[in-house]
Amino acid sequence: MVEYSDAAAAAVFRRLVHHLQQRTDAQNVDLMGLAGFCRNCLGDWLAEASDGALTKDQAREAVYGMPDGEWKASHQGTATPEQLARMEASVARNRELGL
Repeated sequence: MVEYSDAAAAAVFRRLVHHLQQRTDAQNVDLMGLAGFCRNCLGDWLAEASDGALTKDQAREAVYGMPDGEWKASHQGTATPEQLARMEASVARNRELGL
């Protein structure tokens, strides 16, 4: 496995978060359906990694660039049955992989 520095990982994380903040057209349900994670997951992982320095809400706000409820009201559309089915299949795959 290739090793990389914490600084490189942090820079990549910041770039991913910035990218997702700009790409409001990328819906969380689609991210979950395709990749098995979404903005909420990133926020939750950030809160867990912060060793109590950030609450889940604070970490999600850092990822969304605003409170997640505000983002959802402004940018989140209604999920279609197809999107929800892909998301459910992806969540099941995450469980199979132990993620």
